[in-house]
Amino acid sequence: MEQTSRIAVVTGSGRGIGRSIALELAEKGHDIVINYSRSAGPAEEVCHLVEGYGRRSLSVKADVSDVSSVKNMFRIISEEMGNVDILVNNAGITRDNLLIRMKDDQWQEVLNSNLSSVYYCTREAVRIMVKKKWGRIINIASVVALIGNPGQVNYVASKAGIVGLTKSVAREYASKNITSNAIAPGFIETDMTAVLKNDAREALMSQIPAKRAGKPDDIAKLAGFLASDDSEYINGQVIAVDGGMTMC
Repeated sequence: MEQTSRIAVVTGSGRGIGRSIALELAEKGHDIVINYSRSAGPAEEVCHLVEGYGRRSLSVKADVSDVSSVKNMFRIISEEMGNVDILVNNAGITRDNLLIRMKDDQWQEVLNSNLSSVYYCTREAVRIMVKKKWGRIINIASVVALIGNPGQVNYVASKAGIVGLTKSVAREYASKNITSNAIAPGFIETDMTAVLKNDAREALMSQIPAKRAGKPDDIAKLAGFLASDDSEYINGQVIAVDGGMTMC
């Protein structure tokens, strides 16, 4: 099916999985809003690459864990790009520690950055999508939301919360031609996983039937499909992209 050009917002898209998703959507003919929270350089580089596909781009600095910052970001997008059609909630952080050693601020910072951000951004996007009677929401969860992970109770809770939020939004807005799905990446080669020690990396690899780590493009390809008209009957799903790591 021929793709319709739409406006997509990808949070945390200056690097890693978000960057790959932004470029995949641009290659499929969409205009892209690149959200970043700190360094403008990588975001501007993604803008340049998006424009290389002949698409419009806009980089917006915003802390998506802050509701006023999110509202301001969507105001800027509306004024400079138009109404949002596709939202990819990708931004996230880790602050790992064992449960009894975890500080309250480590818990709260991860919940705010990973889960509250999805709530804030989705709420703003859905207000627009309802009027257009079309929308695609794609949330980046994690396989640890399905199986747990020691030393990451904050991260796992935030990603499990994304799963529940995804399904609730799907049920609320399916009749408005808005779909809400989550992608649950497994072990993907990113800056976040590059800091793992060799023994931890080997332990993870031993659990993956595919015998390799995933690449950001593995996630981006699925996001590109879920953002398309071809995925209109897929809703409220959590799709693991993990080389078979969590197969039932």
